[in-house]
Amino acid sequence: MSLIADYGLVLLLLACLFGFFMAWGVGANDVANAMGTSVGSQALTIKQAILVAMVFEFAGAYLAGGQVTETIKSGIVDATLITPDLMVLGMMSALLAAGTWLLIASMRGWPVSTTHSIVGAVIGFAAVGVSMDAVNWAGVGPIVASWVISPVLSGTVAFGLFVSVQKLIIDTDEPFLNAKRFVPLYMFLTGFMVSLVTVTKGLKHIGLNLSGAEGLVIALGIGALVMLLGIVLLSRIKIDVEADKGFHYASVEKVFAVLMIFTACSMAFAHGSNDVANAVGPLAAIVGVIQSGGEAVGAKAALPAWVLLLGAIGIVIGLATYGYKVIATIGKQITELTPSRGFAAELATATTVVGASAIGLPVSTTHTLVGAVLGVGLARGIGALNLGVIGKIFMSWLVTLPVGAALAIVFFYILRGIFL
Repeated sequence: MSLIADYGLVLLLLACLFGFFMAWGVGANDVANAMGTSVGSQALTIKQAILVAMVFEFAGAYLAGGQVTETIKSGIVDATLITPDLMVLGMMSALLAAGTWLLIASMRGWPVSTTHSIVGAVIGFAAVGVSMDAVNWAGVGPIVASWVISPVLSGTVAFGLFVSVQKLIIDTDEPFLNAKRFVPLYMFLTGFMVSLVTVTKGLKHIGLNLSGAEGLVIALGIGALVMLLGIVLLSRIKIDVEADKGFHYASVEKVFAVLMIFTACSMAFAHGSNDVANAVGPLAAIVGVIQSGGEAVGAKAALPAWVLLLGAIGIVIGLATYGYKVIATIGKQITELTPSRGFAAELATATTVVGASAIGLPVSTTHTLVGAVLGVGLARGIGALNLGVIGKIFMSWLVTLPVGAALAIVFFYILRGIFL
């Protein structure tokens, strides 16, 4: 207990700094890939995407991200085997390690999983700093399996969605009229799916514990509202004869661009509510241990509002300062995106996340979205994909867990050398 008694304030300040760094990484990498399809399809400019993300990521993180942190007890580490001193230093090293890897990946433009970065880091410190028995190795299996499962699932859904767009709208005699006819139905689906993600995964954190049936009714209502608002906006779009001369489907894509604005806002809110926990979960655990004087290692760490605020601000600054690199990778380098293709990718991502959370499968938003973009590209043939970029992305996924673990071990020894 002497470590917490002697250095409590210093450790708290350092933990806040490391937590902010991790949140910055979430913004620069994870938020950027959530916005990448909107920017790549030119539904939004990069400035508009950053503004949308600032508002909706912040709202999602601050209003609906107040999760009771289960980072330590999420089936990865046995908290009963960890002393308070090791818990604080270990979680600090995990935040610093995950933040460092996200910085490296963002500089390279690699979209990696923030969830897997922090999980790898926690595994690293627990295995070396505590004991190999402290890690629940059975819990690591589903995470590794999700590297394959989530991109394949979302890619399949995106492929199907885009094929339906081609059959119902693009490959018809009157694509513009059919776009106005069918896009409201896609809008309903988008509103329904993304609100279902938010209602089922987000809002219970602010005390709204809705049953499955209640969540379903609210999501149906939001879907209907989005559809009505979409119909009003779509009524203003007129066929652009001049633009259609250069690109036959220019007017059709304008209809889908309206839809993409909805999906961008919704994805940002849902993402903020889900993934802010990657940055503030370990920080909340540290705050809980320090504030209890080292008594509350295994207890649920309630999330103070200021911790959430720190995470939300860090996410927004990360996106605004460095998000453009990952946005470029997702939006422009995997395959050529138009609003109709970008929409298929985003709706497939939301659908996969909803389905996976319903059956308790751990999936990464990043892997899901990249898989969806691949699925949309494949709908136009293998030649539509940039295989070199895809290879680099897959390699970065494979090394995320071990690199997070290795960095956490290094930082853990450094911090232990300084404080113990």
